[in-house]
Amino acid sequence: MGKYNLHNKYKAIVIGGSAGSFQGITQILSSLPADFNLPIIMCLHRLKHVRNGFVEALSIKSIKPVVEPYDKEQIKKGKVYLAPANYHMSVELGNNFALSTEEMFNNSRPAIDITLETAAYNYRDKLIGILLSGANKDGAMGMKRIKDRGGLTIIQDPDECMIDTMPVAARNLTEIDHTLKVQEIINFLKELNKLYQ
Repeated sequence: MGKYNLHNKYKAIVIGGSAGSFQGITQILSSLPADFNLPIIMCLHRLKHVRNGFVEALSIKSIKPVVEPYDKEQIKKGKVYLAPANYHMSVELGNNFALSTEEMFNNSRPAIDITLETAAYNYRDKLIGILLSGANKDGAMGMKRIKDRGGLTIIQDPDECMIDTMPVAARNLTEIDHTLKVQEIINFLKELNKLYQ
């Protein structure tokens, strides 16, 4: 417990990932305690024309159902959300999602930075940001915003990543709290969950 300096003030977890992150994300989702209490908000780069299959593939592995939220949907405890294909997903004040089809950002839609930055604005120091393997720098600025607002930042250990560009970019931009392998991220989340029981 002391290793991570955990407390139960957190309100949400936001996870970003791109190339090489699918294996890590499925490991995390398949290892979550069934009673995991915080909402998990995921923004993963995905093929924009492949609408079916991705959520199903994650859901098969996940302990909890993975849902693509609709615009203005309220964020609820214990749910796992995934940014829909070809939509930017923001977290709005008032604790709901906003979906938009604005121009690509960082060559991506959904853009991880948009989800992370808006979540940081909404949750401030009550947010945990996790950035996994990826091939571009999307998410680095979002992690900086989370850190600047007092949230907790975690990157997947670049040595473990299939493509380390994304976590390395975040580490170069801001001071990251923890650099962890996927199994250590899982252990972290399990420890965190004990505080909410």
